[in-house]
Amino acid sequence: MPIFKNGPVSIHYEEAGSGFPLLVIPGGGLNATIEKLDGPESFNPLKEFSATHRCIALDIRNAPGGGTVGPLEVERPWDGFADDQLALMDHLGIEKFAVIGFCIGGPLVWNLLRRAPNRVVAAILAHPSGCRPEMPDQFYQNNIKGWAPEICAKRPDITMAMADAFLANMYRGANADFVFTVNRDFVRACKTPLLIMPDDVPAHPYAMAMETAMLAPNAQVSLYPWRQPAERIPVAVRHARTFLAAHTPKKG
Repeated sequence: MPIFKNGPVSIHYEEAGSGFPLLVIPGGGLNATIEKLDGPESFNPLKEFSATHRCIALDIRNAPGGGTVGPLEVERPWDGFADDQLALMDHLGIEKFAVIGFCIGGPLVWNLLRRAPNRVVAAILAHPSGCRPEMPDQFYQNNIKGWAPEICAKRPDITMAMADAFLANMYRGANADFVFTVNRDFVRACKTPLLIMPDDVPAHPYAMAMETAMLAPNAQVSLYPWRQPAERIPVAVRHARTFLAAHTPKKG
């Protein structure tokens, strides 16, 4: 898999297929890597959509098991990830693209829509993460116990104090009661076509996914539940394929 060097960041990515560009953001929280796209309760866009789209996936920066490595931007954690995504698109000569994001990819997609609204033509949010009011601090707590010790052990330049501040800025900020990267007014004003594919486990709250679907004027929703039983996944993939066909040009 290729590596793109962007200043102090090394971005590990993979491509498959041809056609209109589709950026793929894997799930797995701060451990999100391309490898996780092959999970048993979801689908891999690099396999499912490569016949019609140029699919580009990348490891999230500083996932302990991934190949994308760079500074821990404590003061702008979400924007550091968006920097990597947009820089990779620039490197590949891609101006406009669609995007699909799983899990943490939900907040990351919303941040891309905020950062580059004229570049993202359509977006799919698959089992997106967001705030669960009865567990408001779960993402900080899970990552300070899991991701933070792992990345500190791997990277001597990152301390637990830095990881703590990074996670606090990610998950305890202004939009901590929603989808972390944008507020409800932004979603209400977002005209980009969206497909929301809700889940309902602690990290993927159904209520939050449906709230974004109700707020966004050009959103539609997949069947629910779509991840289980496994026989439903192909139906959800067909919906996603139809959505992409309707909202992306046939050629890149």
